[in-house]
Parts: sequence; C-alpha cells; structure tokens
Amino acid sequence: MPPTNSNNPMGVFDSGVGGLSVLRSLREQMPEEAVIYFGDQGHVPYGPRPLGQVRDFSEGITRFLLNHGAKIIVVACNAASAAALTHLRRTFPDVSFVGMEPAVKPAAEHTGTGVVGVLATPATFQGALYASVVERFANGVQLMQDTCPGLVQQIEKGDLDGPLTRGILEKALDPMLQKNIDTVVLACTHYPFVIPLIQRIVGEKVRVIDPAPAVARQAKRLLEANGLKRPAGGRGEVRFFTSGDADFVRSLLPGLLGEEGAVGQLHWDGDKVLRGEWLQIGD
Repeated sequence: MPPTNSNNPMGVFDSGVGGLSVLRSLREQMPEEAVIYFGDQGHVPYGPRPLGQVRDFSEGITRFLLNHGAKIIVVACNAASAAALTHLRRTFPDVSFVGMEPAVKPAAEHTGTGVVGVLATPATFQGALYASVVERFANGVQLMQDTCPGLVQQIEKGDLDGPLTRGILEKALDPMLQKNIDTVVLACTHYPFVIPLIQRIVGEKVRVIDPAPAVARQAKRLLEANGLKRPAGGRGEVRFFTSGDADFVRSLLPGLLGEEGAVGQLHWDGDKVLRGEWLQIGD
C-alpha cells in the first residue's frame, strides 16, 4: 500500500451512481481534493443481496482503492455501510473510513408530528447499524419504512422523474402522508437524485433529509485531523471506474454530478478482487 500524504486521492465507492450524490457534496466542500470513484454497476443493486456478499464486494473495492493510494475511504453506500463498515475498520485498522448512517437522529429531534418516513434498501433495514440508530434515537417517534423496490434501478438508468419512478415513490410516500409524516429520511445514496420529485409529492412542508453534506463534513474533519487535507485552491482531478458499462456511466455524469470525465472499466475476479486498466489523470 503506497504511503499516504495530502496529495493522495480520496477513495469513494458505491454500488452504482448513487455515491455521486456524496461525491457532489465532497466536491462542493473540498474541490481541491483528488478522488478515485468506483461504482459497482456489475452488482447493482446491493440492497437485496446477502450482507456477507456485500461485505466481500466492499473489501475488494477497498483493497483496489488503497492499492492506488487512497488516503481515506468514503463508503458512499448505505447498504455497504450497513453490511461492511465494521468489517472494513477491523480489516484495515490504519485506514480512516467514513460511512453512511441513516439520519434518524436529526429527523427524530426536529419532527413536529412525531411521524418520520425512512426510505432505504432491504440491506440497510436489516443491518445492525440501522437497528442501533433506531434504538438510540427514535424513542417516542413512529418510523414508517419503505424499500422502494425498483427505485435504484430507475436512477441507475438516469430516469429521475418519469412515470415509473414517480409511481414507485407515490406508492411508498402516500401511506406515510396519510399518517402525517413531516420528515423523510433518505437512507440510500441514490435517492437524493430524486429529491425534486419527492418534494413535489410530499409538499414543501415535509422536510427531506439528504445525508451527503454531513458525510462530506466528516470526511473533511478526518482529513484535517490526520494532516491529510490538501491546501485550498485549485480543483482536484476525479478518476471514475465502473464494473458495468463505462460509456453509459460517462453519459450520466453531467446530469448527476455536473462534471464530465473518462470512466475506466474494471472486472471482478471472484467477489474480492478487482482487475482492469488503470486510468491516468488526463486520459
């Protein structure tokens, strides 16, 4: 593993393009940082997969990112955080990790009606992390949960406001609105891309919580604490990789991230080893 210094890139990964919502916040708060981003489109979605399999994927991706100099790992995926974050920290004790924690605490603290909606994938709801957050912070609050089947796939297609996408969200949100929710927690990194559609469905009086800005702030704090943050100024390069269709992922970047970039192709050798051609900056 290469020695890390402030010029090394941050490593960010997700099951697909959802983590771009986190990368967007990272770029807003730390534009000077270089980034390696990997979207595992070859296995998307992670949500319905066994937790052990998601853990293996996450370990393999982490090794790839670390082997290419990542100075911090941002697990920009709720399902991977739920399944693998504890395992990753144990396996790589010298590495700083930032994961996704369902924003139940701020929702519970600010709800007026006492009813909060949570949208997540099955892996997140089944994980110990979510259970722990609920146990610690949701006392006295009614949580209404929905897995939004098919929503991740729609977002992966770039369909952010079509009839099928709207139908999935209405099916999840209408029963919640009938119970008088005033807050919606987005516990999947894909879901912030449909916030405009969610807001149209629930109305402006319902708060929608995007966790990405808080995750970016935590990454910034860790980099500063470890002396690894790049000095402000300039704009760091981003290398994008996927285990899926590189050309299609490239076509989604301007709309989802507001940036363009080359996308490298990686392939899985089993569940723990990623292989492929390394993209040099400027390719």
